[in-house]
Amino acid sequence: MYSLSQHFYDDFIAKNRYRYILDGLGNTVVITIFALMLGLLLGILTAVIRVSYKNGNRSPVMAVLNWIGGVYLTIIRGTPTVVQLLIMYFIIIPSGAPILVAILAFGINSGAYVAEVFRGGIQSVDIGQTEAGRSLGLSSAQTMRKIVLPQAIKNCLPAIFNEFITLLKETSISGYVGINDLTRGGDIIRSITYDPYIPLLMIAAIYLVMVVGLTYVQKAIERRLAKSDRR
Repeated sequence: MYSLSQHFYDDFIAKNRYRYILDGLGNTVVITIFALMLGLLLGILTAVIRVSYKNGNRSPVMAVLNWIGGVYLTIIRGTPTVVQLLIMYFIIIPSGAPILVAILAFGINSGAYVAEVFRGGIQSVDIGQTEAGRSLGLSSAQTMRKIVLPQAIKNCLPAIFNEFITLLKETSISGYVGINDLTRGGDIIRSITYDPYIPLLMIAAIYLVMVVGLTYVQKAIERRLAKSDRR
């Protein structure tokens, strides 16, 4: 009868099978980081466009951008992430590198949710801040960039970290397009050794450690910001 140590040896040590986990973890981290960067960029741009249009900037260009932003939010928030990933891989970029495809798919998906988070953060900034900036001679763009956005980012920081955590866990579906992410790495080991317990529990533990680490960083930043407010 196999002992726990024998199962561990067969799952991770034999034939360097731990490499499936390490390589998958590396791909998961790369996809998450770059998708988050893309999501933040798309989210901030979309939020600024929609808030500016709502606040009276009704130029033809802004109207078109606002319409595009509305369609983008409706489609991305209304369809499953895995379907978006498959469409990106098999239809939009059928011959692209899987890692790049995943970054684009997850980044575009994350951007839709980040946009709503930032829109709420921008609207939470007192209108007097905008009026003060304009009275000092700043343009609308300068007021948004130098006064409103810094406060909005601070207000929605917890929600942004929650999106970061959600994005990290969503990358577990990358295996659908053949990427050896963390989850697929454990699944490959399971298919070789026919032992589902230790590989799956190991994957869950790694995700848990990363999420707990991100939560700790979030709380540390919030404490630092709270101290700066009291000064």
